[in-house]
Amino acid sequence: MKQGSMNRSCLCSVLITTALICGAYFICNAYLAKDFKEKLLKWEITDKMHNSTDKMQNATTTSTCKNFNKPVGTEALPQGIIEKTSNLETQHLWNYDDTKKRRPNHSMSLLAMAVGIKQKELVNKVIQKFPPRDFAVMLFHYDGVVDDWKQYPWNNHAIHVSVMNQTKWWFAKRFLHPDIVAEYEYIFLWDEDLGVGHFNPQRYLSIVKEEGLEISQPALDTSKSEVHHPITARQKKSKVHRRMYKYKGSGRCDDHSTNPPCIGWVEMMAPVFSRAAWRCSWYMIQNDLIHAWGLDTQLGYCAQVGFFF
Repeated sequence: MKQGSMNRSCLCSVLITTALICGAYFICNAYLAKDFKEKLLKWEITDKMHNSTDKMQNATTTSTCKNFNKPVGTEALPQGIIEKTSNLETQHLWNYDDTKKRRPNHSMSLLAMAVGIKQKELVNKVIQKFPPRDFAVMLFHYDGVVDDWKQYPWNNHAIHVSVMNQTKWWFAKRFLHPDIVAEYEYIFLWDEDLGVGHFNPQRYLSIVKEEGLEISQPALDTSKSEVHHPITARQKKSKVHRRMYKYKGSGRCDDHSTNPPCIGWVEMMAPVFSRAAWRCSWYMIQNDLIHAWGLDTQLGYCAQVGFFF
């Protein structure tokens, strides 16, 4: 009886121990399974977050790429409705189809001048040299007189801007923004008192294009002009010159000269800018610039833009 009782006790102990082990096993499994599920859930959430972040980054990158070529301030506008540039062409309030027909199918340039009524005869002679088929005309009236120009046939086709006692650089900074004049191939920003008896703008631009000049000016006739820098004087034996030589007196220029006005000098009275050079030069014009003294020594930076545009 005792032996059998002991055996039963051992058996019970083994069963109890086995039951305890099995219970612990299932409890551990349940705990581990719960912990694994929680970790798996965290991994899934993290993975989704990463995927979502990646998608957002990709979307942002795509959006950035799409907006890269948009003008500042138009990022919220969809593609297809953005007009990046403008021009100085007038528009009729009627017969819009006729207006579109009048648009030239070739490149045009712009002549911009600060003018006063006392110089109207000289200004008239200058503008008559620039055919309306190839050039738009913009006049900055520094004396406030606009109506007295109506006697000239070209008056109705010119753009008139009137502000008292301002220079052409003040006007240019405010009314010749690069985006506004981007459709014009060259910008002539001239003084009003220039003699053009022997000047041909079409011939001049053909030389500019042939020589690849980004910023230039017509040469001065030494017999009729006051020449401040010898490099601006006309040299009869050459079509275009980029440097000058002066071996005697002050301001000598030789083969070792590397700075204006010995090399690459363009005065501020009659500069001609390419489209790309004007975009660069416009940003150098300070808001309070009056006569542009000093700017002419820095134009060399913008004369190189043709290599980068």
